[in-house]
Amino acid sequence: MGDVFCSSFVTSFSSSLNSSQPIFPPNQRLRKGLVSFSYISSVTGSSSSVGFRARKQLASVKVHATVTETEQPKWWERNAGPNMIDVHSTQEFLNALREAGDRLVIVEFYGTWCASCRALFPKLCRTAGEHPDILFLKVNFDENKPMCKNLNVKVLPYFHFYRGADGQLESFSCSLAKFQKIKDAIMLHNTARCSIGPPRGVGDLNLGSLSAVKEKQAESTAT
Repeated sequence: MGDVFCSSFVTSFSSSLNSSQPIFPPNQRLRKGLVSFSYISSVTGSSSSVGFRARKQLASVKVHATVTETEQPKWWERNAGPNMIDVHSTQEFLNALREAGDRLVIVEFYGTWCASCRALFPKLCRTAGEHPDILFLKVNFDENKPMCKNLNVKVLPYFHFYRGADGQLESFSCSLAKFQKIKDAIMLHNTARCSIGPPRGVGDLNLGSLSAVKEKQAESTAT
């Protein structure tokens, strides 16, 4: 009976296009929703395929939203700008200090699991944005434990200040509640000056000793 009705409907519809007469006979009054559904069924051949495509599009939208959410960077991966750099090795650390020249360098030692580091980080990013002339280095404690041990980093977050031939200026631990310590250190050390001579070493940490330690570790791993 459904096939007979659809066939009758298509015939009536085709005739109405030519004659401009009503599609349905007076004794076959149908609701608007049923007319729309029957028309889609006649043209596409299957109303279920339309529903399937709609569900497929909805599924693709949901998957896209989920992927976008997972691609958001973790809090420690966000940088304020070109003057905030992630350091992944001792060599990168030393190179950054050497290439900074007379610029003030602020080094933050942090842990991805450290709640105090996470709370302080947004304010540190704003400070970096306010001082584009200062170089900010981020050192992940867990990725650079030997270097952090040599630099006597025992609590997080921890900060070092360096500048050119003056070498290390000061170091201290700082939390969000005591962030003024960082601002005061910037006011003290970020003054106009010209260093005479090459940048100094990092306290007891220098390129030669670290290279020797690195080679020794590589040999022990090989054996």
